[in-house]
Amino acid sequence: MKRRSVIATLGALSIGAKASALEPGEVLKEPYKVAKKAIKADIVVVGGGTAGVVAALQAARAGRQTILVENGSQLGGTTTTGGVAYPGIFFAWGKQVISGIGWEMVQEAVALNDDTLPDFSIPHGKHHPRHQVRLNGQLYALLLEEKCVEAGVQIRFYETPTQVTPQKNGWLVETVGKGIMTQITCNQLIDCTGNAFVTSMAGYDVLREATTQPGSLMFEIGGYDFQSLDLKLIQARYQEAIKKGELDKPDFRNNIVGLLRSKGDNISHVLGADSTTSETHTVANIKGRMALLKTLRFLRTLPGCEKTKIIDVQNETAVRETYRIDGHYKVTHADYVTGKLFDDSVSYSYYPIDVHDENGVVPDHLKEGVVPTVPLRALVPKNSKNFLVAGRCVSSDRLANSALRVQASSMGMGQAAGAAAVLANMQNKTPLDVSMTDLRKLLEEHGAIVPGSQKG
Repeated sequence: MKRRSVIATLGALSIGAKASALEPGEVLKEPYKVAKKAIKADIVVVGGGTAGVVAALQAARAGRQTILVENGSQLGGTTTTGGVAYPGIFFAWGKQVISGIGWEMVQEAVALNDDTLPDFSIPHGKHHPRHQVRLNGQLYALLLEEKCVEAGVQIRFYETPTQVTPQKNGWLVETVGKGIMTQITCNQLIDCTGNAFVTSMAGYDVLREATTQPGSLMFEIGGYDFQSLDLKLIQARYQEAIKKGELDKPDFRNNIVGLLRSKGDNISHVLGADSTTSETHTVANIKGRMALLKTLRFLRTLPGCEKTKIIDVQNETAVRETYRIDGHYKVTHADYVTGKLFDDSVSYSYYPIDVHDENGVVPDHLKEGVVPTVPLRALVPKNSKNFLVAGRCVSSDRLANSALRVQASSMGMGQAAGAAAVLANMQNKTPLDVSMTDLRKLLEEHGAIVPGSQKG
């Protein structure tokens, strides 16, 4: 082909390609760019889990402009995404000790799903799960979102902080999300990440154990009749598989019968589960899922379990322990088990000491009549201004934290942190400088029970 003919042919092909590239209704656009936005709020809460939702609702209901940053797709954290949909414990020794916004949400979820609350007048003895409230986790997530929207909380899903910088009278929180980078200026900042992530990013010291508690992947299995199973045979086969290295003993607490009896639920143990970074949480998720899949295949080789199947499994491994703040006060094991009442107590906690390890867990229950409390100082990192935390990263030693970290306690701390941030913002103070009288009054106006007050 002659040179002129080649050029003419290529030109025609080029013109034809441009002409036929778009279908009717299509519009050719340049590659989209990451949007940049600058916004302001009175209070920013990072982490939309158990504590964070309550903190944000308290702040917004008290009239403060509130932003809630959550790197996942729904609110509720451990209760919803983690699948531990049985918060507790709200009652101690026949008396309610944790109420307010968290309890309001739990009650609504129970009512809307036609569920039943436990009879809290009957002592739970050594079986504290009897006083935990079983919820429809996904319904609960919907209710949380509805309440935040109604209260005026600005929810920012799929965003995570990249930088936290102190300002003259507050904070600049820079976040990144899908297709967006945001600069949020606020007066008060509340870290409810569970990992003290924002605390560390702000430059404050954090604490961690050399070996942390295992996490749990929540799931449900079915397809077999437990009553008809040969449990001795199954136990023998299970131990044989462990000896051969086909199964790992810690994955299900060396308790294959317990796994079959419970049909899943909270029996998985993922050693070293860590939600601090996307990389470490990825590892925890993969380990939990691989253990479940491997065990499922094993179960299907057993007599009576050939049709075992997964009915449901959570999207991620729930994590019990990572970092805690180094606060103005560290709640100790002795403080917790004696029910120490602090001058600045802002909420109660009620749960046994509950440290999980590779062998399982043996709860250490509180003595009768003991109800621990949480001081405001444990929610404030040392050397900080206009900064609070709530949830499992509360300043505490390991044993105390194993009980403080649970859902009802985290709800109480979340409401206290939200209220303290409100007063600090209104009065142009840092949280530890607000009046305890004012703080107790605000909390009680929103239904909370405050230790040391006439109602608490």
